Amino acid sequence: MALLFKLLFLCFMLFTIVQAWAGVTEPDPRAQDEFDFMNLLAKKGLHDLEDERWNAYGQFTYISSWKGAFPAAYTNLNGSTNSLLPGGERSFSGTATLYLGLKAWHGGEVYFVPEMISMRPLSDLKGLGGVIQNFEMQKGGSETPIYYQSRLFFKQTWGVGGDRIRLDSDPMQLGTTVDSRRLVVRVGNFSVIDFFDKNAYSGDLRRQFLNMAFMTYAAFDFAADARGYTWGMVSEYFHDNWAIRFGHVAASIDPNQLAIDSRIFTYYGQQVELEHKHQLYGKPGSVRVLAYRNHENMGKFSDAIAAFQSNHNKNATTCTGFNYGSGNARAPDLCWARKPNDKVGIGINIEQQVLEDVGLFFRGMYSDGKTEVFSYTSTDRSISLGALANGTRWGRKKDTLGIGFAAGWISSQHARYLNMGGIDGFIGDGRIRKDAEHVVDIFYSVNLLNSPLWVTADYQHITNPGFNADRGPVNVYGMRVHAEF
Repeated sequence: MALLFKLLFLCFMLFTIVQAWAGVTEPDPRAQDEFDFMNLLAKKGLHDLEDERWNAYGQFTYISSWKGAFPAAYTNLNGSTNSLLPGGERSFSGTATLYLGLKAWHGGEVYFVPEMISMRPLSDLKGLGGVIQNFEMQKGGSETPIYYQSRLFFKQTWGVGGDRIRLDSDPMQLGTTVDSRRLVVRVGNFSVIDFFDKNAYSGDLRRQFLNMAFMTYAAFDFAADARGYTWGMVSEYFHDNWAIRFGHVAASIDPNQLAIDSRIFTYYGQQVELEHKHQLYGKPGSVRVLAYRNHENMGKFSDAIAAFQSNHNKNATTCTGFNYGSGNARAPDLCWARKPNDKVGIGINIEQQVLEDVGLFFRGMYSDGKTEVFSYTSTDRSISLGALANGTRWGRKKDTLGIGFAAGWISSQHARYLNMGGIDGFIGDGRIRKDAEHVVDIFYSVNLLNSPLWVTADYQHITNPGFNADRGPVNVYGMRVHAEF
């Protein structure tokens, strides 16, 4: 809580100073983002939002979650270590991010994003496959604040015709005017989901849902380090209402670990996405289809099982390479099966505004389910859907109400491995009665005094945690404080 109060105080002081300097005494409820630092500079005649040479944005987010006790037929059976603990627990995370952008030359831009995180996960971030209750959670995080570079990349844009369209100033986007037909290339350090699988109603989880199942496809095992970032290249071609993008990025050396493998053409993740924006009965919407292929040093579930069945000494306690630390000597382990393997998947992402203040979304992805989770969640197939509404109808236009449902499944090979006592990066109770893991997430986010501060109340009902019908359901209650400038 000390971290929360410090961040709140710093945000309040910054907001007060900037408002006083800009001559803003009373917030105008009709104004849009009057607390936005770049807009305030523009109002003072010190910055051109339509042709930016630089910009700077920031945010902090504090999330507190509490899980009540839930029924479980067994927990960490026979020395397995990846169960969600059935007792009550509290979790928290605090993040602060600074987004800096600089125009290098015509069409050339550089972005640098330092970040800080402090966190305490539920059950050491074990026991939930794809419905992790707080999207900020990272493997390897700690309660002691950790500072790191999340992004550092170069962007080049070449216009090739069409209409002239304006891109608004935003984090990782300089305000400028570009051709509707253009080629954009980014090279450097970033997250794959900075540019792929965007959705207006499910993706910006610092303002929307809290559960990780709504950040992207739960079954999208995009190549990244334990924090979700990587190095590589993304190219995009925009042709009016169409866009196609391709990314080739580095993978981590070991599953869900920080070290990135520099052999980017030996082990890598690739994704391609086709996007079309449309109008349906005069309301905007988008459809995106994404396919990915990872080539990484990862284990197949069937190979781990075969290795154990041929020699029981190749179990979860005897591997000297990278393993998940299971104490179950009667279980197979993926460390005995790691070699260059491919993982593939395909998904569809739909967003549609249906009223002036209401939007709907849907995502669904099918991954092959043959290999271990390497970078994201344990889910092999996933869907998510829901609705968001802002508070215009009840006179609170900066408030947001959302309800979402997400479900995930694992493959038969994955379930067989878990039922033999195996574990992966997130789940493994020692046994499993396979079923869909799903969550209902309901939240209300209230803007305080027309300021850059939002407070959110959130409720999540999780069924079959770890895809195991012998455990749960679980109720999680959350609170989020979010500020941006």
